[in-house]
Amino acid sequence: MEEPAYDPLRGIRDPGDERVDVALWGTVFLDIIFTGLDSRPTDGTEVMASGMGSCPGGIANLAVATSRLGLRTALSAAFAEDYYGDFCWETLGEEGVRLASSRRYGQWHSPLTVSYAYSGDRSMVTHAHRPPGYADDPVPPPPAARAVIADLGSPEVRDPAGLEWLRGARDEGSLIFADLGWDSTGAWSREMIEPLELCYAFLPNADEAMAYTRTDTPQDALYALADRVPLAVVTNGPHGALAIDSATGEEVSVPSLRVSALDATGSGDVFGAALATGTLAGWRLPDRVAFAALCAGLAVQQFGGSLAAPGWGDIADWWHRVRDGEGRTSYDLAVRRRYGFLEDIVPTVPVGAVHRAQATIARRADVGHHPQA
Repeated sequence: MEEPAYDPLRGIRDPGDERVDVALWGTVFLDIIFTGLDSRPTDGTEVMASGMGSCPGGIANLAVATSRLGLRTALSAAFAEDYYGDFCWETLGEEGVRLASSRRYGQWHSPLTVSYAYSGDRSMVTHAHRPPGYADDPVPPPPAARAVIADLGSPEVRDPAGLEWLRGARDEGSLIFADLGWDSTGAWSREMIEPLELCYAFLPNADEAMAYTRTDTPQDALYALADRVPLAVVTNGPHGALAIDSATGEEVSVPSLRVSALDATGSGDVFGAALATGTLAGWRLPDRVAFAALCAGLAVQQFGGSLAAPGWGDIADWWHRVRDGEGRTSYDLAVRRRYGFLEDIVPTVPVGAVHRAQATIARRADVGHHPQA
């Protein structure tokens, strides 16, 4: 039986409205994540990991995160006709992601990333290329949506067709939330952020933001980005997140939650999915950024990228523990005040609402059904 779902946008939907909430276009990877490493792998050595998970990654991190938060999510992506591709396709379908505009390709190996989580961060090794014949038979863009979350560095978006899709989505009223990953070349070309003129929000991490803006502090980077987009957000790992609404001048700084981070894979995607959810639902800027920090904080306590993304069941459980906890330190009281807005939301979350799943390609063999944790 399908679990009860919580719809954060129920207040703005018209009867019979089937419009997609979030459109995504990008590359799905199979992620294999190793955790619990005592040291980084070095030349000529073998290290043992105490934990391992496997799950859809890449753009799938966003797709699962937005779907678990109750947003109708459509994904355009290429899937290989191999076992990894089958696993990713089936898992995303089980997560409620709409794949009507995605395609399967033969004679092609699924993109793969191996992630090593160590000391609260991670390093990755990736193998990926486009399917043979992709130029003649590309994946079509996703349908119109209330919002688009786009990686401005992805091949799909950097292509002329991708930029045309972003421009068309913007012109049709979509709010475009953009991110831009690490530049391994070290060039940090300003050309990479030119598409920000199409975007509503930009959500880089602090190092990326400072590199692209040629500034020395996350705060200065935030101000520079606010000159380019209506909503600028800079995430700063354990130091929290900064945001400014350039239209109103409202500025917020939200600290991270005190959590034991196991795996940061996909935490930025979870942050972006949560921020988009709060924005579409019409929440105040402090509540949106705090909610995004909460969801990212819940995600990093689990390993598995996409499958570590919290659902409303996880969020409700967390708020009940915090609200009803006995802690009376300044930190405890500050967290209760900061997240008090959840008190108006959580009572409407159905009992048994979506929780995160285990991150393992063998999950059916392990538990016999789609697990809840």
